[in-house]
Amino acid sequence: MLLRSSLLITALLSALAVADEQSVKRSFEERFPGAEVSSVKKEALTGLYEVYAIGQLFYVDEKVSYAIQGNLINAQTRQSLSAERMKVLSEISFNKLPFEQAIKIVRGNGKRQVAVFEDPDCPFCKQLERELQKVNDVTIYVFLYPIEQLHPGATLKSRKIWCAPDRAKAWLASVHDNTVPEGSGECDTPITNLAKLARTHRITGTPTLIFANNERVAGAIPAARIEQLLGNTTP
Repeated sequence: MLLRSSLLITALLSALAVADEQSVKRSFEERFPGAEVSSVKKEALTGLYEVYAIGQLFYVDEKVSYAIQGNLINAQTRQSLSAERMKVLSEISFNKLPFEQAIKIVRGNGKRQVAVFEDPDCPFCKQLERELQKVNDVTIYVFLYPIEQLHPGATLKSRKIWCAPDRAKAWLASVHDNTVPEGSGECDTPITNLAKLARTHRITGTPTLIFANNERVAGAIPAARIEQLLGNTTP
């Protein structure tokens, strides 16, 4: 009987915690319109709620009357608790990527896999694509991530690539030959969703590669390094 009562109390406390977190989430999104909250967690040490939104950490009271943005530091160890949490929260699982929203390019047997967030007008992306051409037996998932602030017009170009009859062909022609597909780019595209995904996981630049073991690498790395990360050779 005592055990049953204990389990019931635990379940009730858990339900209350979830309810509180949902309330904090709603209040935060009301006070910060456009902020996409990915997670809410009560911070045991301070009693504040940790809110992870648009790739950033905030600490708020239960009514979200106040919000603190910045590093939470353990004064005794001088360790950044925020940095540890950011690392966990921004991790991205390769197997959970929305592959249906990617441009799929298969070379050789396609057994090895890599995902790349790319901007069609990014010079480093074009450099990476030249390196990727040297890699065989791989499936490449290209996630269109135009950064309009750096490359005006990249979003429209990305839309035209996605709306093209052969997306893989249109993508490769764009990055290798600077060819823009014809058409208005007026079709349903995943570009907005992918930008949200990138922000959530703190993918701030292009190109960013994600390998099947969840390792993330930024920049135009050479083909030899790509081979290593694909597991073809010993690092």
